Amino acid sequence: MPRALFSVSSKRGLLGFASELIGLGWEVVASGGTAQTLSDAGLPVTPVERITHQPEMLGGRVKTLHPAIHSGILARDSAADMRELADAGFAPITMVVCNLYPFSEAIKTPGVSLDDAIEQIDIGGVALLRGAAKNFSRVTVLSDPEDYLDVLVSLKANGATTLSQRRALAVKAFAYCGEYDRSIYAYLSESDIEEPSDSEVPASIAFGLQRSHDLRYGENPHQAAAYYSRVEADTPLGADQLAGKQLSYNNILDVDAAWRAASGFEEPTVVIVKHLNPTGIASADTVAEALPLALASDSVSSFGGIIAANDEVDDAFVEALGSLFVEVILAPSYTESAAAAIQTGRKNCRLLRMPRRFSGTSFEFRSVHGGLLLQRYDVGDPAGSVMKTVTKRAPTDAEMDSMVFAWKAVRHVKSNAIVLAKGKRTVGIGGGLPSRVDAAELAITKASRDATNSAMASDAFFPFPDSIERGARAGVTCVIQPGGSIRDTQVIEAADYFDMAMIFTGSRHFRH
Repeated sequence: MPRALFSVSSKRGLLGFASELIGLGWEVVASGGTAQTLSDAGLPVTPVERITHQPEMLGGRVKTLHPAIHSGILARDSAADMRELADAGFAPITMVVCNLYPFSEAIKTPGVSLDDAIEQIDIGGVALLRGAAKNFSRVTVLSDPEDYLDVLVSLKANGATTLSQRRALAVKAFAYCGEYDRSIYAYLSESDIEEPSDSEVPASIAFGLQRSHDLRYGENPHQAAAYYSRVEADTPLGADQLAGKQLSYNNILDVDAAWRAASGFEEPTVVIVKHLNPTGIASADTVAEALPLALASDSVSSFGGIIAANDEVDDAFVEALGSLFVEVILAPSYTESAAAAIQTGRKNCRLLRMPRRFSGTSFEFRSVHGGLLLQRYDVGDPAGSVMKTVTKRAPTDAEMDSMVFAWKAVRHVKSNAIVLAKGKRTVGIGGGLPSRVDAAELAITKASRDATNSAMASDAFFPFPDSIERGARAGVTCVIQPGGSIRDTQVIEAADYFDMAMIFTGSRHFRH
């Protein structure tokens, strides 16, 4: 009589499959809760402990880890192995039906503790699957209930599964175990990632990623694309999509950039992003008041952009939005009436609720040919940084407020980056250009008359005084930059000549 071993966490399809096997003359051996489920259904089942002559140990941590089980699985179809098995009083196991503790589901539970997560790490099940998959020449391994029917069809038609079928099932089991281990590694190593170690970067990385969303295409229609997540079926960026079309590849990139920027401000702030670059950033008493200020920074480029608000969106925000075409709106929450108004008036607009602020505690990855680049997120000036006035004239309090805001904003702009700001709003942004003076020219052009009495921030040092000169002629009165150029003296002299105040921060914020 062929013997099948069952040890499943998911009971989907269990009773029907086991019943069919028993009808075909198979002995069903099962462990723990699986045996109880089969017995409760009135099916004849042999408990594992009757085979091992050993009860479960350590609160169920040890059930199937026993020579009677694993020798029955690993014995080859040879006279020598079968004789050795019989001499030990064991019998061969021809089929293993097993799926693992739901580790990925467990770690999604809000507030799950490390101890609770560790208890969901399957040991015996992985050993069963690997042993059966290794011995696929004789053993059929089933890790997915979706495969039960095909195996039954083969058994009824041929009395056995085919070698090619067993090999395919073995490959599937190894992939299942591999993904399971990667998810555990990713979860356990994530705590190390969030707390910087002496080396700052890990020696190895496990992503534990699963494809959760197929996308229509990538950056362009001829490029295939998908979204992968650490959590099965998780939405892109962990957002709750309340309305609108599916997020595109480009939408996801822009949403990520917008939410990073909006999360970097404590006061109510609105960030508008287009093609990974902010077109406007503003803070105010409410996001409804901040929105028109952010729009005014570049009203033309804001068309078809992504709008992120770091506070609740209400009716006043919707009213301030007017008739502007927007691809995505994202915020931590919405009033019912605001969400309804957006959905009614903008059927194609993606409406996202972001449950968590971007923390920047993990790593940022970029793919390159043959590998990956890794770095910690840029969340602002490092601890211990000191801003220093380097010009003859110190900034006024109002100028300092504008410079600090511009300095927060500029690190979210693609390099070379220049931001002009007044108070807590950008008035001109120039970014993503190979020349810093061109970035300054663009920011000044975008600001137009608003450049007068504005503050200028640069993500890296000025290599020449030319940007300072152009800023001064446009009405810029103060500048904040890292410093560190071999021509710092010339740059400072230019600022002094135009009676500008200049601050050195000592920290660069390139964003390539």
